[in-house]
Amino acid sequence: MSVHRFWLVLCLVLFGMIPAMAQTFGEVTGRVTDPSGAVIPGASVALTNVNTNAVRNVVTTEAGAYTFPSIPPGFYRLRTELPGFKAAVSEPFEVQVQQVLRLDMVLQVGQISETIEVAATADLLQAETATVGAVVENKIITELPLNGRTYLGLVAMSPNANTLAPRAGQAATRQGGDRADQAISTGGQRIMFDYYTLDGVNNTDPNFNTYIVLPSIDAIQEFKVQTGVYPAEFGHQSTQINVLTKSGGNAYHGSLFEFLRNDALDAQPYAFTSVHP
Repeated sequence: MSVHRFWLVLCLVLFGMIPAMAQTFGEVTGRVTDPSGAVIPGASVALTNVNTNAVRNVVTTEAGAYTFPSIPPGFYRLRTELPGFKAAVSEPFEVQVQQVLRLDMVLQVGQISETIEVAATADLLQAETATVGAVVENKIITELPLNGRTYLGLVAMSPNANTLAPRAGQAATRQGGDRADQAISTGGQRIMFDYYTLDGVNNTDPNFNTYIVLPSIDAIQEFKVQTGVYPAEFGHQSTQINVLTKSGGNAYHGSLFEFLRNDALDAQPYAFTSVHP
């Protein structure tokens, strides 16, 4: 392969990853105004990742609007400032998988050296998209009891979803294993209408529409089950199961667990006494 062809193939691969990554990225948008409600153009807006301290900066438009596209899910803090106004800083807030948050800021007249912390009095609005779905957060994934440490057992926590549908017979006879036992149905759809992605990459078996890679629950940050009105980057089936793995931060952390399934630890059957017959 020539050098020119190699670079061409590499560029095509990298450009192909951009729409896939957009399936997990979020977005923060809003408007900056003064106390009278008039828009403030030219204000500096900084979005800081709480875990990594990475900062992105934009300037408000003539309409006082700002937008941070392609935001990796995580916790962030927003700071807005302009000479002649006090700086405004928001409390830390969370951006989830494929979520568009709107956070409007109001600047008070004063010195820029003064700072006002904006307290969140209500949940941040997600009025920019009509996507129907639910996010299962990391705390739920790691702390709720799971049979077999499989995150897919928590899909049923999403509205209008269940894991009680009959499994695909052909998958059991031809594929076997745990993947053949997956039977997720949302909105009354058949189980073959599920589409799995892992960090925005296709994770769906093309033959039986089951998953290919099953990440450990310790590696998952969160996942989202979407049942309708998808953005343009989605397609394929009627149900999207979008998994995001942990990206890390500046602080050292880890986890330790023991997974033991032994009948010596099982409780006695209901009809038996404490002594085996």
